[in-house]
Amino acid sequence: MTSETHGRFKRWFWRPPRAHGEIIADRQVSNLELFYDLVYVAVIGQAAHHLAEHVTVRGLAEFAVVFALIWIAWINGSLYLELHGREDGRTRSIVFLQMGILVLLAVFTADAADTSGRGFAIVYATYQVVQTGLWFTVWRQDRRDHSEFLGLAGGYVVGTGVSVVVILASALLPATPRLLVWAGLGVAWIVGIVLAARRSQVGLGLTPTDSLVERFGLFVIIVLGEVVLGVVAGLSVAERDATTIVTGMLALWLGFGFWWIYFDLVGGRLPRANRVVLANWVLSHLPITLAITAAGAGMVSLIGHAHDASTPAGTSWLLAGAVATGLLALVLTEQALVDAERLSLVFHPLRLALAGGAAAALLVGWLRPAPWLLALLLVAILSGVWFFAVSRFLRVDAWGEP
Repeated sequence: MTSETHGRFKRWFWRPPRAHGEIIADRQVSNLELFYDLVYVAVIGQAAHHLAEHVTVRGLAEFAVVFALIWIAWINGSLYLELHGREDGRTRSIVFLQMGILVLLAVFTADAADTSGRGFAIVYATYQVVQTGLWFTVWRQDRRDHSEFLGLAGGYVVGTGVSVVVILASALLPATPRLLVWAGLGVAWIVGIVLAARRSQVGLGLTPTDSLVERFGLFVIIVLGEVVLGVVAGLSVAERDATTIVTGMLALWLGFGFWWIYFDLVGGRLPRANRVVLANWVLSHLPITLAITAAGAGMVSLIGHAHDASTPAGTSWLLAGAVATGLLALVLTEQALVDAERLSLVFHPLRLALAGGAAAALLVGWLRPAPWLLALLLVAILSGVWFFAVSRFLRVDAWGEP
């Protein structure tokens, strides 16, 4: 091996992160990023498993807090790759290190709100230590070459560093206080993203690109997989007669309905470059993905009670609330799109349709019909919203546009 080849390998294996502002407009999501996202299937699946076994108000609250922490971890890792990742050995090594930590995190996730909370806290803090190191490297680079991004990079370093301290400290607390600390940390991250977008001249440092939109779409697909797993889990343990199977298939179509709604209405469409609007677009995906995952967890109970004359209250409100939350969050998503202004005749009335669908879903949850009918009515609501949207697209001759 020549010295030139050796030097080229060293440069490939340990280049500095891509600097702030060096946006690759035509960048595509890499196979490494796809693999990284797949690890979250295991982590989110464990969180959903906890909710499936505890369909109560407390169980939902515990799930929401843990899911928010998982989503924040995904956002931190994904945005770093979007802004600073390269196709080199350094990026590969860092991503695989994070994947190993996330696999261990999944082990502690199912009972994170109770018996395995300390283990979850320690592993999560370890992940944030890695993130702190990555953003510190970016901050040092910005200090030399891009001073306009110093505040943003410094904010990430402080945010991840404080997260390490808070999460580690929470490991010393009993279960309920620990969960409250985690909830506070999740709220602090959301507020921090909003404030960074409003007060910083560079916002989150993001530029709307196809790869950014694709990453968020892929995460939606990951959580939609939890609906499929929930149906499989429900049918695997229940008596598989006609009523149970029909209930399971209708529940599966509920997941399909989420897919049609998201990817035909907002998926694949660029958000506007306005820094506040872009932050809203990012944050809107937290309730969307949380709602879909919660619906997947509720499938197990729905199928398990397929022969009941009335759906159990907890299950009914969980599924109806998930549909309502997802639809309302989509209002924030579609308002942030470039197409919301270009195709105002489609998206302005669509907001009313989404809100009306959310209200109808809550009414169905309150009525608590039989499980098969509950699933059917919720599917009908999603279908109604979709057909309304399609009619508006057809009216302005915009259906099928890339």
